[in-house]
Amino acid sequence: MNEFATLRYEVGDGLARLTLDRPEAMNGMTNRMVREAAEALQSAAADSSVRVLVLTGAGRAFCPGADLNHFTTGGEDEVLSSREFQVTTLLHEIPAVTIAAINGACAGAGLGWALACDLRTMSASAKLNTAFLDVAVAGDMAIPWSLPRLVGAARARDLSFIPRKITADEALAIGLVARVFDDESFRADTDDVVDALLKKSPSALRGLKENYVAAERMALRDFVDYEAERHLRIAASSDTAEAFRAFIEKRAPKFT
Repeated sequence: MNEFATLRYEVGDGLARLTLDRPEAMNGMTNRMVREAAEALQSAAADSSVRVLVLTGAGRAFCPGADLNHFTTGGEDEVLSSREFQVTTLLHEIPAVTIAAINGACAGAGLGWALACDLRTMSASAKLNTAFLDVAVAGDMAIPWSLPRLVGAARARDLSFIPRKITADEALAIGLVARVFDDESFRADTDDVVDALLKKSPSALRGLKENYVAAERMALRDFVDYEAERHLRIAASSDTAEAFRAFIEKRAPKFT
C-alpha cells in the first residue's frame, strides 16, 4: 500500500481502491489531496494488473469539494501544477474501469471527480451538488465537460447555474449515477459490481474502456475502423476462445 497523508491507495487481485481519507473534514479537498490523488492514479495507470479502480471516501462523506476551513485559515502549503489538475482526465482515461462509490456528501470538485469515472454507485442518503457558484468560483475538475455528457446540455447548465442538493433518487432518474444502494449494504452492493467486472476477460474489459475513450474524440468512420481492428485482435485471443467454450458448456469462464 502506498503511503499518503490524505488518502489510502490499496491494490490487490486486479482491484485498486482509492479512499479519500480526511474523515474529520468530511474528506474536504486540499491541494495535497489533489497532488496525492494524481500520484496514485498515475501509479494505477501504469499498473497493468489493475482492471478496476474504486474511488470512495472514508467515514460518512465522499468529498464535499474544497475544504474551505483549511484554505481560509492558511493551512495549505502545497503548490499545484496544471499536471496535477488532470485527476479528472486520469479517472476518465486510465485503462482500468473507474467507479465512484458515492457514500455520502459529494459536491464541487468532489462531484467533478465522481463524474469523471466510468460508473457511479450512490448511497441512498447521499446528496450531490455542483456548489461552485455558492462560493463565488466558476469551478474546476471539469464538470462543464462531463456533466452535459451525462444529463444533457440544458440540465447540466441548470444544475450548475442554480446549485442545489440532488437526492440519490433524482440522480438515478436523470442518469447521473448507475445504481443506488441502501446505506447499510452500500459497500457490499458496490463490491458486487466490482466482482462482476473482475470476472470479465481482462483484455476485453481493457479494450472496451479504450474504445469508449477513443470514441469521444473520433469521427464515426474513423472509430469504426479503430474498433474493427481491435475487435478482430481480441476475438482471436485465448480469452475469447475460453468464453465461447464456457458459454456452450454452460459454465463460468476461466481467463488466464
